Amino acid sequence: MSPDTRERLEHDVQDLAAHVDPQRVAGLVEDFAALSEDDGPGVTRPGYSPLERRAHEVFSAHMTGLGLRVWSDAAGNTYAERPGRGEPGLGALGTGSHLDSVPGAGRFDGIAGVVAAMETARILVERDAAHARPLRFVAFATEEGARFGQACVGSRIAAGLTGARDLHALRDAAGTTLARAMEEVGLDPARVEDARWDPARWSAFVELHIEQGTVLEGLGVPIGVVDTISGSTRLRLTFTGRASHTGGTPMHRRADALAAAAECVLLAERLANDPRHRGTRATVGSLDVSPGSITTIPGEVTMAVDIRDIDSDRQRETAAEFLARSRELCDRRGIGLRARELADASPVVLPVWIADAIGAACAALGVGRTGLASGASHDSQMINHIVPTGMIFVPSRDGLSHTPEEWTEPSELATGTRVLLASLLGLDRLLAPLPQGSGT
Repeated sequence: MSPDTRERLEHDVQDLAAHVDPQRVAGLVEDFAALSEDDGPGVTRPGYSPLERRAHEVFSAHMTGLGLRVWSDAAGNTYAERPGRGEPGLGALGTGSHLDSVPGAGRFDGIAGVVAAMETARILVERDAAHARPLRFVAFATEEGARFGQACVGSRIAAGLTGARDLHALRDAAGTTLARAMEEVGLDPARVEDARWDPARWSAFVELHIEQGTVLEGLGVPIGVVDTISGSTRLRLTFTGRASHTGGTPMHRRADALAAAAECVLLAERLANDPRHRGTRATVGSLDVSPGSITTIPGEVTMAVDIRDIDSDRQRETAAEFLARSRELCDRRGIGLRARELADASPVVLPVWIADAIGAACAALGVGRTGLASGASHDSQMINHIVPTGMIFVPSRDGLSHTPEEWTEPSELATGTRVLLASLLGLDRLLAPLPQGSGT
């Protein structure tokens, strides 16, 4: 490519990116935020719920209105495609994120990436932009692990990491299996193998997401280019003691399941803070106490533990050490302990060449960026198993996420959308240049 051609293409991309509208982006975020189970605080839109499917319908209607081909797969993932102008059969470039939420969540987690995809599609259509490869926009189903313990269900199915048999083993707090929840919203869990992506139909995928941390805000940098996504081992521990009267049972005769669980909560914290586990994050996110009476010693406690790390060996070693020391602690107290692995995902190192393309897009737009790791799991982590994937982070105020206080300025999300658009077009030129005379 000659310098003159490169300069012209960069100018064309800059012109397209300038049409990203921060207020339109903010309006789309608010449209999705209004789809919540209650009036707040925060957004509650569980995976495989009628509200999540309603959010997918909003996405579908918007993309259909742009004239794109729209469809859903057996896992509940929703797609929109704009055809390319290159040779037939070229693999698509994709972007998108998820539309479900944890209980009482913010309005940006996942939604930011879907909204950025919707705005990118609008600009490409309205400006009649040329690209050789098809561009595919995706809203994944049920990324959050809050309901079933397993994160990234839709993208795991797409990547071939979760199959039909797995859907009957995962249950929510009410005892509803994942398979049953899918049936209740009109999906057929027996057909999820049909939702697996064919790598030949894809070339690359780029997901925009809020950082959910403080690095970008602390550095005053608008864009993070993610190089690594941490892994996660999720465990459910059940402590079995002996329920008894709080007044009638002497302290030395007690088998208090909650006291044992409390020690294990602090054990998880100590392990993650130990210098041997630098970079490990361990969280106890829920405790269910039975019988739950102020005058009864707890006889049973169920605890959910999430252990994350960017080092695969350290992640699993930490989980194993936590379980071994928890058993020792319970044996000393006379408490029974059952442990079950809910989910396990390895850390992922994202392809350097896609990160470089995102960096080049930032440079072309004059946008500052920095490389960083993601402590959270993402759909991209799963998709990267079969399609080369990159991630763009935009700032999160005070690093807050999974809370109503989660916030990203419209201008910050608009900047991320500009970088996303430029990255997709840059990857398109890198992988399959347009025929001469195709225009922009």
